[in-house]
Amino acid sequence: MRSTRFSAPIFRFWSLMGVCLLATLAPVVAEKAAEKPPQSIDEKINEAVAPYTDAISKVVFVPVWKGEVDGPDGKPVELVVPFVLLWLAGAAVFLTIFFRFINLRAFRLALRTVRGKYSGPDDPGEISHFQALTSAVSGTVGLGNIAGVAIAISIGGAGATFWMVVMGLFGMTTKFAECTLGVKYRHIDKDGKVHGGPMLYLTRGLAERGLGPLGKTLAVFFGVCCVGASFGGGNMFQINQATSQLVNVTGGAGGWFAQNRWILGAVVAVLVGLVIIGGISRIGKITASLVPSMTILYLAGCFVVLGTHADQILPTIGLIVQKAFSGEALAGGMVGTLLQGVRRAAFSNEAGIGSAPIAHAAVKTRYAASEGLVALLEPFVDTVVICTMTALVVIVTGDYMDQGVDGITITSDSFASVIPWFSYVLSAAVVLFALSTLITWSYYGLQAWKFLFGKSLAADIVFKLMFCGVIILGAAMSPGKVIDFSDAMLFSMSFANLIGVYILLPRVGHELRKFRAFTKRVDAGETLDQADAHVHSQFPEPHFPPHHRHK
Repeated sequence: MRSTRFSAPIFRFWSLMGVCLLATLAPVVAEKAAEKPPQSIDEKINEAVAPYTDAISKVVFVPVWKGEVDGPDGKPVELVVPFVLLWLAGAAVFLTIFFRFINLRAFRLALRTVRGKYSGPDDPGEISHFQALTSAVSGTVGLGNIAGVAIAISIGGAGATFWMVVMGLFGMTTKFAECTLGVKYRHIDKDGKVHGGPMLYLTRGLAERGLGPLGKTLAVFFGVCCVGASFGGGNMFQINQATSQLVNVTGGAGGWFAQNRWILGAVVAVLVGLVIIGGISRIGKITASLVPSMTILYLAGCFVVLGTHADQILPTIGLIVQKAFSGEALAGGMVGTLLQGVRRAAFSNEAGIGSAPIAHAAVKTRYAASEGLVALLEPFVDTVVICTMTALVVIVTGDYMDQGVDGITITSDSFASVIPWFSYVLSAAVVLFALSTLITWSYYGLQAWKFLFGKSLAADIVFKLMFCGVIILGAAMSPGKVIDFSDAMLFSMSFANLIGVYILLPRVGHELRKFRAFTKRVDAGETLDQADAHVHSQFPEPHFPPHHRHK
């Protein structure tokens, strides 16, 4: 969609962001040295950008209820319940019930599918099931699992872990539904390049049901939010926490890098810029090799830490469950703990956000639901396994009680308490996690950008330069501002995305029945082509009026 009506406000916003950055880097004309010491470049960047991040966060996290509750120590604690978290959690629970707990029933079928049993090399698409899964996982398994979990537990207590796991399990069904739609309504151009995601199933899917204008409006809203999220949760948060870890191992707050974080951001911006010139095929190849090795490296460190505290693992699990339903929680702590768990789980696995369908749309498959089932493995790996391991590490070591410390430092200190030199290994893993997430989210943001402004080379270059420039901003800003902005932009995508998912649920069910019939025939010994022919004769496409069909 190339309408200047939608593009002009976006260009004005990001132009203003660019002016702010240039202003912070310009020489100070009049410095009041007697009143306060000179600001570093990092401090100037943070001061210039902070008002925008605060404003965006307030809009997205509009509360449905706010008030004071009694805290664990008897003192009143302010509690805010934002609508967006209820929106995401409610969708995950509803969809899981609607599809009769397919997240558990179809788990084994999903594993067989990701191994490629039900797809062939000539199927339409660009990448394999495994590459699509790792591409999407690389966008979710990142600093949210390492730093985000520590943040949730430091704020909401040990009980937040329980709610993270619960939402991870329910989120599996949300991923299934949205990624099924992502493949169903994708577009493959004449060059074989795949374009997909909520932008397309909102326009095409809703047009089928006579809701074309609504679909276009939601698609544009989603595209704008997705571009912002690629700059926030997929960029600024990743580089910010990675930079914090590198600062931590190179002298800490007193080190030179602590006052020049933007330099690390500039180095990473150059590295990312060299990679994102490639497309989804290259991203698939890179993440297919990086994600498993990163995950194994990180989990190995978790096992070492937990091994030295083996006698505390069961008591820690008991503490997690107790704090999730504790008596003090009934006085308000339970709600706060639940909200922190839901917030960080949603940020970590992105179920309902609408980002994963963009990556999964590129898969080689004949059946949309096949990739939906593969996608439900993401929240399990991301939240149920990796986030739980991180939570156990920071709880058994007691570092989660450190207040006022950024998330990555809490996790790093937990590892260092057992293996002092492991903070350097963690630094390497953190950088790799951040790079893989940055690469994947650059693709997500670019697809939304092309939907809004067209597929020209100029539009492509403009986005990639902006994306790399934002890396420098994210490295320099304070963690608190980055977290608020990242959460706000990421969660804003869910509004339009989930409306589309709800409206298109009948299509998801139809695609699931088709794929199940196909897998039964393949499992019975038929070839892919034989099974495909039988299924298409058994499940004809639903009929829509001519003016409602998508092109």
